[in-house]
Amino acid sequence: MNRAREWIHCNEAYRRGLTGKGVGVAILDTGVFLHPDLENCVYGFRDFLKKKQQPYDDNGHGTHVAGMIAGSGTASAGRYQGVAPGAQLVCLKVLDQRGNGYVSDVLAGLRWVRQNGSQYGIRIINISVGSFTPKGMSEDSALVRGVDAAWDAGYVVVVAAGNNGPAEHTITTPGISRKVITVGCADDDREVEVAGSRMVDYSGRGPTDACICKPDIVAPGSRIVSCNLRRNGYRFKSGTSMSTPLVAGAAALLLEQNPDMTNRDVKLRFKERAVDLGLPRNQQGWGALDIGRLLE
Repeated sequence: MNRAREWIHCNEAYRRGLTGKGVGVAILDTGVFLHPDLENCVYGFRDFLKKKQQPYDDNGHGTHVAGMIAGSGTASAGRYQGVAPGAQLVCLKVLDQRGNGYVSDVLAGLRWVRQNGSQYGIRIINISVGSFTPKGMSEDSALVRGVDAAWDAGYVVVVAAGNNGPAEHTITTPGISRKVITVGCADDDREVEVAGSRMVDYSGRGPTDACICKPDIVAPGSRIVSCNLRRNGYRFKSGTSMSTPLVAGAAALLLEQNPDMTNRDVKLRFKERAVDLGLPRNQQGWGALDIGRLLE
């Protein structure tokens, strides 16, 4: 993740003494493996598939996302530290070993956060998954209503734009929600492997079918290094799933700095401080994440 951290000026946060300390982030994904980088930042775990009590990840996607947000960098002598290494993670397993899942499990995870979030200090929800089916592309779909309910409850909900670009109307659900912060990939002009296929210009583009401009913001997502399922191990992953936790981690830094901010305040700050890349609005959103500018 070192390349991404340089790109978004993450070191500026550390110079200010900000690490996301005390800010809870819920990750709805494939679970989490207690990699050495994550042993001290996972404050809660809930398994909506097999009901296991101890943290596990039989895919690796959730562990990679967790490391990007709050990994300590212990196993790499700090080289692959997460954006907000002081954040408190609550990892909810809603996807199976193939990275697939049911809408009902994602909704159950969102309900759990609304009911238990205050206990864990959760302020942010990271959803690095999405659905791209005709049935689910309406703003009235269950997934959109689920993330909207979390947003209305005060949570900063950060969602991936999906990897179905570059055509218009390719934002995945629930990223089509007009309330949540939808994240695209800033560097998808690089050909990389995404979910086992070589892809380029893959980041989902708007507008949505309701003519809402999406994504909201973009961040690096190509060949990002983070934790894998081997002790002390790391691996590359690419896609908007990787762009999303960079924004979630940045939100944790911002909320540590400004704990009284609402989710609407956070979204507005991202909009005001994004860097214009000169790309179409429905490709770059407001622009690219720059943590240095975000925290000014």
